[in-house]
Amino acid sequence: MNTAIATAAAVVVPRSRYLKCEGREIHFMDWEPEEPAGPVVVAWHGLARTGRDMDPLAEHLCALGWRVICPDTIGRGLSQWSPKPEAEYCLDFYSRIATSLVDQLALKRFHWVGTSMGGAIGMACAAGPLHGRIERLVLNDIGPKLADPAVQRIRSYAGSPPGFDTVSELEQYFRTIYKPYGYISDAQWRLFTESSTRRLPDGRVTPHYDPAMVRQFIDHPDDYDLWPTYDRIDVPVLCLRGAESDLLLADTAEAMRDRGPRALVVTIAGCGHAPALNVPDQLDLVQRFLAGH
Repeated sequence: MNTAIATAAAVVVPRSRYLKCEGREIHFMDWEPEEPAGPVVVAWHGLARTGRDMDPLAEHLCALGWRVICPDTIGRGLSQWSPKPEAEYCLDFYSRIATSLVDQLALKRFHWVGTSMGGAIGMACAAGPLHGRIERLVLNDIGPKLADPAVQRIRSYAGSPPGFDTVSELEQYFRTIYKPYGYISDAQWRLFTESSTRRLPDGRVTPHYDPAMVRQFIDHPDDYDLWPTYDRIDVPVLCLRGAESDLLLADTAEAMRDRGPRALVVTIAGCGHAPALNVPDQLDLVQRFLAGH
């Protein structure tokens, strides 16, 4: 997957940037056209992933002249690991980091696209510290209530990431546990792996995140019970649900149509938790919604 794309104005290469947010160094990719012709989008990744998962969406929107900000959450990717995991790996602190980030970037109004945990952060921000600044919200396979068996499944692999002798073995592991993402090309799997790999002291490789981030489910057990938060959201919401998702159940998605912001719910065939936002149909769907169509 190329990280340089051609627009009508120029070739755009995303910048890798760092800012200190709430006392922690946060890494993000800044996809900014030389001549912006559209809105700004904050695209936030899922629980055990990194902002590079949003490369396909960022490429697609940036080609239209939109600026896209793709952060690594604290404890993931190139962002700093928390020295206080029991206090800082939670939606409240993530929301404070997000607020600091957009404040320092002087983003007054913008859209938000969030996969899984990134969508939960978006809900918390849209109903809280960034109320009135988030204009449209895309929730990628996340809702105000999570299915408990899926949470246990995620905790089982995310809390004890395995180590492998080679990057190729780690890629095969990713292909297995993230198979529900749907279609991902070989080149995308390679980027998926290389952008989220770190070396262990013994030389093996493992996913690039702090295993302590799963303490969120222990220290903040009610973090993802978000119906009161969802009901306070007053901007247009698009909810994408993987047809085979075990995290966002169909009845929860249906309830999202009828209360709070009355989300537009679209079921994405051929995937579970969560759609990878990397194929034309998904990218066009998100772009059209953000553009108000």
